[in-house]
Amino acid sequence: MKVNDSTSLSHYVDSTEAQNKLYKRSLLVVIMSQIFGGAGLAAGITVGAILAKEMLGTESFSGLPTALFTLGSALAAFLVGRISQRYGRRYGLSFGFIVGGIGAIGVVIAASLDNIFLLFIALFIYGAGTSTNLQARYAGTDLASEKQRATAISIALVSTTFGAVAGPNLVTPMGKFAQLFGIPALAGPFMLAAVAYIIAGLIFLIFLRPDPFLVAKAIAVDNERKIHKTKIQMPASNYNRAGIIAGAMVLILSHGVMIAVMTMTPIQMTNHGATLSAVGVVIGLHIAAMYLPSLVTGMLVDKIGRPIMVVVSGVILAAAGIMAALAPGDSLFWLVFALMLLGLGWNIGLISGTAIIIDSTDIQTRAKTQGTVDVWVALAGTVGGLFSGMVVAFWSYAVLGFAGAFIALLLIPLIVWTRSKHKVA
Repeated sequence: MKVNDSTSLSHYVDSTEAQNKLYKRSLLVVIMSQIFGGAGLAAGITVGAILAKEMLGTESFSGLPTALFTLGSALAAFLVGRISQRYGRRYGLSFGFIVGGIGAIGVVIAASLDNIFLLFIALFIYGAGTSTNLQARYAGTDLASEKQRATAISIALVSTTFGAVAGPNLVTPMGKFAQLFGIPALAGPFMLAAVAYIIAGLIFLIFLRPDPFLVAKAIAVDNERKIHKTKIQMPASNYNRAGIIAGAMVLILSHGVMIAVMTMTPIQMTNHGATLSAVGVVIGLHIAAMYLPSLVTGMLVDKIGRPIMVVVSGVILAAAGIMAALAPGDSLFWLVFALMLLGLGWNIGLISGTAIIIDSTDIQTRAKTQGTVDVWVALAGTVGGLFSGMVVAFWSYAVLGFAGAFIALLLIPLIVWTRSKHKVA
């Protein structure tokens, strides 16, 4: 199959300089796309639970929207991973983002019709954008060296900040814009998400040429051919099952804790009289903390190692859970502080876990494995989103925070045990 239409890949296979140029250009495309992808991601996080609460008339299932779009993101992660493995990042990522945009359009229609069944279906489809937004972090790593991988991941994440921070702060303006057309105000952010996700997908489709993943595969095939021709013993495969499991568990636990606490914070705030603008500020700063520290985090993960940073992630996430549990429901300052810590802990866990997975795979299975891992990450988000509403309804937001802290601390014995049994860089 041709990767760049009629353009031969031999130029990139044979030239290190061309590979470096393509690596840098691919990162630029990822940055452009992630700015829009971040804006689309922020809509569901900010108002999804509140929209469902209004349409359902109860907060017991207000975690259901997050559960639905994270469940949808699980299916999308599987599909995007398989498409990327076979056809390249360009087709896989553009598919995921455009489908997510279609789902956002469905949410707007469902809110306009006050159709809860359609809302659930649309949120499920909208989850494709959430998953793709995360999988895009891999696109910049395909041609990166081992010491560049975490930094490459961080560049993709930090670029998400621009759209992701702007999104929640556009809740009120987009709500007013939606009302001009007779659409409920809470559907306004999903109008933004639809446009943002579709643009993100088109950027990948149009500009990610040649596809860095398929170039990396071609380089691997060429290296194997040269080794076979010279009869030199093949180097050991990078595939490390223990490393994949360790990286996956770091991603699963950190993502599940973050989703659970974050999902119910807007409900906690509105129950104590907060306005949508205040919710937007808290979630906006939370998302900034999720993505903005990425450049520093990536360099630290590359320089001081994955395991140490996983421990740091667990400690920070636990502190965030405890602080959220103890913060007064009407205290904007302490909730902002708690959710910024939550975002930072997630950021460190995401970059560390992702780097471990990339280190533990080879190019022939990498995209497929990444997609499979992100399925489990999305399912962790589904569980976190679904049960967070039930925990708050039957116990309290404080219990949710303490539970999140306990789960986060499990990252420490996990990485210690893994390193004692298997080598994780």
